[in-house]
Amino acid sequence: MRKIPTNSPTPSPRKAELPLDLTGPHVTPGASSQHRLYQALCHAIVGGIAKPGEPLPPSRALAKQTGFRRNAVTSAYERLIADGFAVATVGSGTFVAARIPAQAAAVRGAKISIEPPQHSPLSLGCTHIDERALERFRAFAGRRLRAFGNEHLHYGDPRGNRELRAAISDHLLSARGLRCDPDQIMLASGTLHALRIVLSAILRAGDQVWCEDPGYPAARRAIEHCGYRPVSVPVDGSGMLVAKGRAAAPSARAAYVTPSHQFPLGVQMTMPRRLELLDWAKEADAFVFEDDYDSEFRYDGAPLMSLAGIDHLRRVVYMGTFAKTLFPGLRIGYCALPEQLIGPVTAARAALDRFPGTLMEGAVADMLNSGAFAANLRKSRKLYREARDVLASTLVNVSEGELTVPVPSQGLHLVARLNPSTDPLIAAQAKEAAGVGGWLLAETYHRAPPLPGFVLGFSGHPVPQLIASAEQLAKASLAALRAKRKPAASARPRPMRIATA
Repeated sequence: MRKIPTNSPTPSPRKAELPLDLTGPHVTPGASSQHRLYQALCHAIVGGIAKPGEPLPPSRALAKQTGFRRNAVTSAYERLIADGFAVATVGSGTFVAARIPAQAAAVRGAKISIEPPQHSPLSLGCTHIDERALERFRAFAGRRLRAFGNEHLHYGDPRGNRELRAAISDHLLSARGLRCDPDQIMLASGTLHALRIVLSAILRAGDQVWCEDPGYPAARRAIEHCGYRPVSVPVDGSGMLVAKGRAAAPSARAAYVTPSHQFPLGVQMTMPRRLELLDWAKEADAFVFEDDYDSEFRYDGAPLMSLAGIDHLRRVVYMGTFAKTLFPGLRIGYCALPEQLIGPVTAARAALDRFPGTLMEGAVADMLNSGAFAANLRKSRKLYREARDVLASTLVNVSEGELTVPVPSQGLHLVARLNPSTDPLIAAQAKEAAGVGGWLLAETYHRAPPLPGFVLGFSGHPVPQLIASAEQLAKASLAALRAKRKPAASARPRPMRIATA
């Protein structure tokens, strides 16, 4: 009789029954009986219940034990043999393999800790969409799905759907004073996605990129993650200090800025500073990435002309998104490219992920072309203006003036500042005690000395919730400041009394 390899001198006697767990987490609920039995047998073999070289129960006995049909047992055994967990010998039966496949080691549950995005009061990035606009979007999306065409069955233009690109081109001309051809528009899943694609087309690993300080941490991380070197350039009341950038990194190949509504300070880059930045880009043969952060939400007058509009898309890459103007779940953003970059960027996009998704593009184009997008913006601006004013006034009043809150003329967040001489740890203590969302202002600084305060979102939150959260933060700030001042007051030397005759 032919013997199979075994770790023991002689095979152990065949067991009439094998302890099997047919309901544990290793078994897929609702799967076929043969698949569940296969998983239970694998679990028993890997776990050492059935040892190498040990005979497995006869198929008839295992069918009786488990209540499965005999052909299910036979199929499970055949799969064990095919996958290397068992071997079969004619006339002797089926045995556990002498060596279990390396990939069959016990699977451990992955323990990955990922902090979920904030959705608590005062968090940034929350949005509201008008119910009427949502109804229109549902109708447009439904119509597009019912008219499902061949364009969804093939790989498309790496830049995305031309109909949506044309609608975006019209929108940028009317809203931002930016004239560009639809061929200059590329769709992406957001501004950071567009940033990564374009950078990969124009920079080499290790190239320097100017970044505002304080600035948008996510953009800085994206630049660094792609192998480029972010260079911190200070920001003042007029925007990025171009002269400081020239001094710190004269050979930089790109600059990332938020000129219309600087993140987080909210300042607008002045015209002299804009022209100075464009002059540098031309001289250095560099490109400026304009993240037009929340520019659609301007509450005092018409939106400012974009940096790309002033430049006529020669040295500026303009980036925008529908995450705030519609909703983040769309994952549709876009960038407008200088003509000289269309070819390299399109090739880079095709190499990275072929082309953007196509199902929702038509519905977004319908929103833009029908006027539903503009109507939703008008209603959202009115709602957000009220939220902005309520948040600012509550913070100032309840904090008894300890918080200074410049009311921004546009955007979806504001900055509440403590006295510059205050220890930034006071702000951290107050935010933790209040249990609210938003950012610490210090978190947006990289090299510049951080200022104490908070970056607070007012969009997408009910007004009563904003008021309650603002009161909590203001009271917590007062309490932290008073606790800090008490020891200082008690440490003051008492005046000496001089005895007189």
